[in-house]
Amino acid sequence: MSDAKATNGNGATPLGLTKKDFASDQETRWCPGCGDYAILATVQQFLPELELPPERIVFVAGIGCAGRFAYYMNTYGVHGIHGRAPALATGLALARPDLSIWVVTGDGDALSIGGNHLIHALRRNVPIKILLFNNQIYGLTKGQYSPTSEEGKVTKSTPFGSLDHPFNPIALALGAEATFVARTVDTDRGHEADVLRAAAAHEGSAFIEIYQNCNVFNDGAFDAVRGKRGHDHQIRLEHGRPIRFGPEDSRGVIRDAEGRLRIAAVAEAGGESMLVHDAHDPNPSQAFALAHLAERPSGPTPIGVFRAADRPVYGASSGRQLEGAREGVGTDELDELLRSGDTWTVE
Repeated sequence: MSDAKATNGNGATPLGLTKKDFASDQETRWCPGCGDYAILATVQQFLPELELPPERIVFVAGIGCAGRFAYYMNTYGVHGIHGRAPALATGLALARPDLSIWVVTGDGDALSIGGNHLIHALRRNVPIKILLFNNQIYGLTKGQYSPTSEEGKVTKSTPFGSLDHPFNPIALALGAEATFVARTVDTDRGHEADVLRAAAAHEGSAFIEIYQNCNVFNDGAFDAVRGKRGHDHQIRLEHGRPIRFGPEDSRGVIRDAEGRLRIAAVAEAGGESMLVHDAHDPNPSQAFALAHLAERPSGPTPIGVFRAADRPVYGASSGRQLEGAREGVGTDELDELLRSGDTWTVE
């Protein structure tokens, strides 16, 4: 992960910006104790490091509790319709490649009605950064099950328990060939800021799943990896380093005789057996296996950057294609083409 840019004693970067420069004058209104507050504070604290003025940054949001995010940022913002934030951001990225574009969405918004928009933005490698707040519930509409709710989940819309198998957002993004895929936790500000830095430095699309506690309708869903006691269950992925975790790094991830990943005690398996994380591997197979190491965040769970691979960025590719087309057609020929056939002049 990239190092933070230097700040002065007031937290300002060389451009002179601080967290306050990215906070709007709107009253922040989520349920008291919501994980969204922690995410908002971390993002606002991080943004000055981009060394971009607020008018060069855009937040595009969908529908849901996360949709309010754009109102609380002193940047340009778009509050789109349900599930369409990645599509809006794609158009914006193609029209204005000079902007830093961030999508804020929830598990319901992105993975239900917005599923197709999400996967196509990722496979195209559009230069946008997608923050998916995953609380495994529909919060704004008062507690219905979502595409990430576990099987058997009892909610207002599933009083006898959900029959749906949930999405694994990390595996879904990797399956869509996303070039940058990561996971972090709402209250772990240091780790979240590191992931944001890595995403911002990545050329192309970046997908970040953020475990976000909904203390009203799904409280405690991520307690195993959240808070001080959750650190022992966080399997922190760091490129080029053996995957170890727990007290004194006493546990780790190995590949067994059948080629599957599993958790083992270092004392029993041996330190040399620990899997070394390669986030830059162009083949996403190992990252995909890590995504399935913990189907639910109820025990040891990988967080950090699963994949950060290189691939041509969609906006740059389309720009080169357009320039090539323009070079192949002279100005006079293009003018003749535009005015051929039945045309009208409106005055």
